[in-house]
Amino acid sequence: MFSNLKYDLPSGLVVYLVALPLSLGVALASTGRSDLLFSGIISGIVGGIVVGSISGSSLGVAGAAAGLVVIVFNALETLGSFEAFLLAVVIAGILQVIAGIMKAGIIGYYFPSSVIKGMLAAIGITLILKEIPHAFGYDADFMGDEAFAQKDGNNTITELFNAVKYSSTGAIIISIVSLGLLILFDKPFMKKIQLFRFLPGALFVVLIGILLNSILPGINPEWKLSGEHLVQLPVATNASEFFGFFKTPDFSAINKIEVFTVAITLAVVASLETLLSVEATDKLDPFKRNTPTNRELIAQGFGNITSGLIGGLPVTQVIVRSSANIDSGARSQMSTIFHGVIFVFSAIFIPKYLNFIPLASLACILLTVGYKLSKFSLYKGMYNLGKEQFIPFIVTIIAILSTDLLKGIAVGMVVAIYFILRKNYKHSYHYVKETHKDGDIITLILSEEVTFLNKGSIGATLDNLPDNSTVVIDGTKSINIDYDVLEIIQDFRKHSAPLRNITVETKGINSVETVGGH
Repeated sequence: MFSNLKYDLPSGLVVYLVALPLSLGVALASTGRSDLLFSGIISGIVGGIVVGSISGSSLGVAGAAAGLVVIVFNALETLGSFEAFLLAVVIAGILQVIAGIMKAGIIGYYFPSSVIKGMLAAIGITLILKEIPHAFGYDADFMGDEAFAQKDGNNTITELFNAVKYSSTGAIIISIVSLGLLILFDKPFMKKIQLFRFLPGALFVVLIGILLNSILPGINPEWKLSGEHLVQLPVATNASEFFGFFKTPDFSAINKIEVFTVAITLAVVASLETLLSVEATDKLDPFKRNTPTNRELIAQGFGNITSGLIGGLPVTQVIVRSSANIDSGARSQMSTIFHGVIFVFSAIFIPKYLNFIPLASLACILLTVGYKLSKFSLYKGMYNLGKEQFIPFIVTIIAILSTDLLKGIAVGMVVAIYFILRKNYKHSYHYVKETHKDGDIITLILSEEVTFLNKGSIGATLDNLPDNSTVVIDGTKSINIDYDVLEIIQDFRKHSAPLRNITVETKGINSVETVGGH
């Protein structure tokens, strides 16, 4: 973890700059209360330091997730207090730890690659569409929102029209300069300059954004950005007020069934989002390392236990932060831990200075992250793999863009599973037909794994065999043949075949007793 600090420390700083506005935005949207903004900062601290220290993910970054906003908001209304909700977060964390110990993380290995890549592309497009309004200075929606429909009645598309209609000249100028700097810093020749090898371009973008926002009013006072157009980190005037930002759970609510209902919901949804992000992050990892998913569930569980105990929002691994971590060159989880440390330092020592950062500058950083997640080469590569990969990929993108992450993934999974079943149906055996004067000899060479999914195709083939023929069912190459398939073969041999004068020979297939003793 300490051998790659020259890569991990700058990356941790970039992740922090990405995570700061997202954490505040998710906190405001989740709770609807400005006095609970610090709960998002706590989740960033916990996601970095606690989860980062326990997790086996080299590049994954955890924190407050936009996918949980609706669940958290509804839970607060149901439970009636933030403290009772914190108890539900603690219980959810305990459930995640238990799930990890019981090896439930294996679920993460069953997400099709086409769906995961569709998710990455969709998140990239979502980032671009959602951050354009912030780059134009229209900040009605919270930063980090991923859903198509918004609470104020608008949606992703209408927000783009509003952004043009209510744009801010100052924000546009800052955004143009910021994007120009980010493109410049991405050029190979910039990497040769020693200073810029360590200090990331995102830091300069933020500093230039602050500088421009202080200079532009001298040209035109209306160009100055203030209020909701800047980062709004809670500022404590003394130590007592700072520690007042932290909350503790209401353990007296332990007897409420609603607390456990919310806890189970949080545990399931947070675990699914984490496992999806783990798969996506591992695909983006330039070193192609695999994250132990059971350990990740345990890490996320301890993260939620900690977050709930000190007043934070529930945490999951977040693909936006993880991809920013990867793009900025991180090598190990030290980057994640360091971004959590920066959260602590900045919240204590420099909150008022962070509130000078224009959201337009941060939006440009997220725009570049979105572009890298949804490059044209990804679409071209998926298209070249054929329709069985491309169609689930595209469907996943469309579904996520028109609904939200989990619903879109569910739709993509249904389509991907259809193609998997279709392929399984077609390729359960090899069909060989030989014509002789005494009749046709047909050989069915079964594949290595013959499951109940192959039952339909094998049954249909046997039903369509020509009368007065000979069929050889060869299972010598099969490692496993499901009982359901063996039952079909035996029923055909004993009942259907004699009636049609079909001779049945089997190789490497054990006979079975069918259900009911027939």
